[in-house]
Amino acid sequence: MMDPGLVGRLEEAEAALAAAETEMAAPEVASDPSRYAEVAKRHSELRPVVAAFHALKDALAEAAEAAEMASGEDDAEMAEYLEATAEEKTAEAERLEQRLRVMLVPKDPNDEKDVIIEIRAAVGGDEAAIWAGDLHRMYTRYAETRGWGIEPISGSESEAGGFKEVTFAVKGTGAYSRLKYEAGPHRVQRVPKTESQGRVHTSIATVAVLPEAEDVEVEVHDNDLEIDVFRSTGPGGQSVNTTDSAVRITHKPTGMVVTCQDEKSQLQNKLKAMRVLRARLYQIEMERRNAELAADRRAQVGTGERAEKIRTYNYRENRVTDHRIGLTIQRLPDILEGDLDEFIDALTLDEEARRLAEGS
Repeated sequence: MMDPGLVGRLEEAEAALAAAETEMAAPEVASDPSRYAEVAKRHSELRPVVAAFHALKDALAEAAEAAEMASGEDDAEMAEYLEATAEEKTAEAERLEQRLRVMLVPKDPNDEKDVIIEIRAAVGGDEAAIWAGDLHRMYTRYAETRGWGIEPISGSESEAGGFKEVTFAVKGTGAYSRLKYEAGPHRVQRVPKTESQGRVHTSIATVAVLPEAEDVEVEVHDNDLEIDVFRSTGPGGQSVNTTDSAVRITHKPTGMVVTCQDEKSQLQNKLKAMRVLRARLYQIEMERRNAELAADRRAQVGTGERAEKIRTYNYRENRVTDHRIGLTIQRLPDILEGDLDEFIDALTLDEEARRLAEGS
């Protein structure tokens, strides 16, 4: 017997799917691309829910039918078969009901967005910068395995290798839904190449994962911006080119500063810097709305102290541990090559379980 409240919600979804199908067939909707896309998206979200609901009803009906037939069956072997079938269909119905409860938990509205990732060396000097470079490569490889695009935005390279800080966009369907779990301090424990006595050092790099905001989602007024241009520089301060193409944008109301110098064109650098600024402002607004995080971005990356971490990468023991869910994987080289799905899948399931518990 299903929970009446759940049945009611599923019947509403069934009606909404039928309404979306009718709407998509209407000439006035079919001739309006933006409206049609909106209805089609709603249809695609509802369809798997309704399909699972129908499968659940079928499984319950088959379980009841098999149980009824078993109760009136004189042949012991056939009765045993029918009872086993009833149990199997009942278990299937229970799995489908649990799956539907998860499917009905409201989705994060940012899940389908592209993301902007910012990686900063925090604690550990040159080794932290090298580690930031390793994380940058790890996320680049992960994006490649999923067929997502990578777009460099800005970077400050370290003379020892790696990055003092680096910002890049990951473009692909569902990028935020997968990469949002990577936000926070990442701790590495290893012997640096420069360490002559073989001592293990601990370093931290912080990762911020920002859903890329559309213009309509974040309003930025021109008079709130202070825009400076200057000559691009590389490691050690040497000039990269001979024109003032680098752009620094200061958002006066928040004091937020974004710099971009990767492109040769001043306009291109300005456009990229504005994308980062909008993403950061959108992140702050999300934090304010959720009332779960502080109003500034330190809620994501922490202070960068060694005691703070979401994940530890231990080279000597060939292990990576995610401290949020207590999961350890003994395949560090694979992880650094972008094999992150085991962690991300586990974190996704953990979040779904928590949201389901909160909503029950």
